[in-house]
Amino acid sequence: MRFLHVFSSIPVAERDAAVEFYERFTGRAPDLIPNDIEAAWQLTDSGWIYVIVEAARAGTALNTLLVEDLDAVLAGLSDRGVAFGPIETMSNGPRFVMVTDPDGNRVKVAQTQP
Repeated sequence: MRFLHVFSSIPVAERDAAVEFYERFTGRAPDLIPNDIEAAWQLTDSGWIYVIVEAARAGTALNTLLVEDLDAVLAGLSDRGVAFGPIETMSNGPRFVMVTDPDGNRVKVAQTQP
């Protein structure tokens, strides 16, 4: 089996508030707004995140994004007013932070290689 694309959902209570947060998180507007309950950002050639209004599930997502330079990403998040938790280091070396959106969804941003 070969997968071509990944669309990772983030359930939210209100689309417009989520769009404002994820615009600051990604540093840009959504790449796709297919309807009034969704907005999507293409993060890699075949990897997307999207917010979808599902109030009953809002705040339950956990997505992990791997980056080349965690320090540069954190500087950008700080510049755009996005709060994040402390930098943590796993026993085998990868560093990561947790970012929590207004609904409580979590995004782990990690760098696997120093």
